[in-house]
Amino acid sequence: MPYSFLDEALEKLIAAVVIATNRGVSATRNVTMSEPNWSFGQSLFFAGTVITTIGYGRVTPLSEAGKGFCILYALIGIPLTLIMLTAIVERLMIPTTMLLQLLFRRLGHLYKVFHIQLLHLCAMISLLVILIFIIPAAIYSALEPTWNYLDAFYYCFISMTTIGLGDYIPGDSPAQHLRAVYKVATTCYLFIGLVCMMLVLAVLYEIPELNIGFHFYMKSDSEDEERVKLRSAMDSSGPKYSKQIDEEDSPGPSAYQGETNQAAVSK
Repeated sequence: MPYSFLDEALEKLIAAVVIATNRGVSATRNVTMSEPNWSFGQSLFFAGTVITTIGYGRVTPLSEAGKGFCILYALIGIPLTLIMLTAIVERLMIPTTMLLQLLFRRLGHLYKVFHIQLLHLCAMISLLVILIFIIPAAIYSALEPTWNYLDAFYYCFISMTTIGLGDYIPGDSPAQHLRAVYKVATTCYLFIGLVCMMLVLAVLYEIPELNIGFHFYMKSDSEDEERVKLRSAMDSSGPKYSKQIDEEDSPGPSAYQGETNQAAVSK
């Protein structure tokens, strides 16, 4: 039998295996998976990876109508998702700023403003690494039969950075129990993780010394220049943090006027 015929047959076999895998058939066990590729859980997982721009690429629409709907869905869903995530981050910045103010009150007399902001940023990054990388990686390594901890941590990193290579995807094992629920839980993890990543970036953006993009701003941006000058003045004045006096605590115009009249009468 000529080798060219064997090569052609092998290519057809590989193509058939790839098509079968895309349709939910396991190439190793020659059986259909317990949950098809387009179950509700898998479909929700696919939709989440599209609108978050992760895009693993393992499961894709095969029909012409599915491809057209995916394009329309991405055009509408991606901007709306970015708006939603931005709004959530703005709400989360309120307690984050309260934590920073607490650090100012407790440590303002010992450290400079930049050092306190840097401590706050390190605390946020540590919390992010623990909740979004270390703990989920341990869970995935326990649930996925072929993943070790490094594989699970690698998957979390590739997903949270929206790289989405697609070489590791949870829930694709043919013997996976409750695959739909597993996919839905993974989708929730992706959204929560992206919000946390954006929150840490927002905290980093609030520190002018670490905001690299600030150095590329236009010189006419007086507001940013004023903020940097204010930060520089606070840093140069030493490790001090002063609490502003509220309007209720400050003496009003009537008090000053009474003191003036009293001085005039005494004269």
